[in-house]
Amino acid sequence: MKAAHVIVSGRVHGVGFRAWTAEEARPLRVTGWVRNLRDGTVEAVFCGAEASVDEMVDRVKVGPLGARVDNVFVADWDGTGFDTFAILATQNA
Repeated sequence: MKAAHVIVSGRVHGVGFRAWTAEEARPLRVTGWVRNLRDGTVEAVFCGAEASVDEMVDRVKVGPLGARVDNVFVADWDGTGFDTFAILATQNA
């Protein structure tokens, strides 16, 4: 099992990035979450089989139609695992 914490920058708000990420994660059996951050980036955590998590990271480097991904920061996630994949509200702070 592997877990990754990612921050995606570029034109990633207002293009359906969160919904697209959730749809991409489910068939790969990746759990975790995705949310918009107030600074214009998208934050996500992907948990699952190593190959599936790596595939999700590769997919967010491209993003959905209409997005422009400029950078993806990836770090190991040391938090707890998840049962599903969730779309969270925009971070307030």
